[in-house]
Amino acid sequence: MPSLVDPVIILNFEAADPRVGQSCVSKQLGVNPVVSDPEPVIVVGAGGHAKVVIELIIASANYRIVGLVDKNRSGATGGIPVIGTDDDLRRLRQSGIERAFVALGDNRRRLMIGRQLQKLGFEIVNAISPTAVISPSAQLGAGIAIMPAAVVNADCHIEDFAIINTGVIIDHDGQIGEASHIAPGCALAGTINVGRLAFVGTGTSVIPGISIGEEAVVGAGACLISDVPPGMLAVGVPAKILKRSNDTQNER
Repeated sequence: MPSLVDPVIILNFEAADPRVGQSCVSKQLGVNPVVSDPEPVIVVGAGGHAKVVIELIIASANYRIVGLVDKNRSGATGGIPVIGTDDDLRRLRQSGIERAFVALGDNRRRLMIGRQLQKLGFEIVNAISPTAVISPSAQLGAGIAIMPAAVVNADCHIEDFAIINTGVIIDHDGQIGEASHIAPGCALAGTINVGRLAFVGTGTSVIPGISIGEEAVVGAGACLISDVPPGMLAVGVPAKILKRSNDTQNER
């Protein structure tokens, strides 16, 4: 029996949402089609998160990264050169580059830059590992990162600029909000609702039907058995609500 990370799982149905096809082939779940002439794309960000995203995009074979944009770094990351700062985005779009991806770990900044790119006319692509398992009935937004060995099950809805990190499991009917981040190794049972800009820390487990509010933060290793209100911090086993989350999203 193949493992969840076996890249040749064959299915006999078509993807319900054509956007899944950007990085997940409907008949070979997790396997991307070979594109003879990959489209050029820029990646905004040149830090640790960008290193993973670069490898996802290269593995997909759908896009050719022409360079990185970062306001604080120069040189190269993952073998890809930094070709400008945020101030150069308009120039890059006018040069003919039509596609972009935002590889920033900070939720608010990722959303802000992503919307800025859309206003400039960029098409925002997805970066999805070939080893991720994504249901054909899942609905995916734009600018989403889905890391290796992640599982997104039936009728899940992943909104724009969300990060589904390494080894995350999201069971059926999960709702993952705009620019939220589900950190490595989380297990979310069915019918979970994660609000926009929320952060769910590494190794968190969540029982069915739980809601995590907008901009809430769940600490690493927590076990959620009750809802987390918007803007609050929850930690522990079982998790307790401690205080306003403020800027405590440290686990990036």
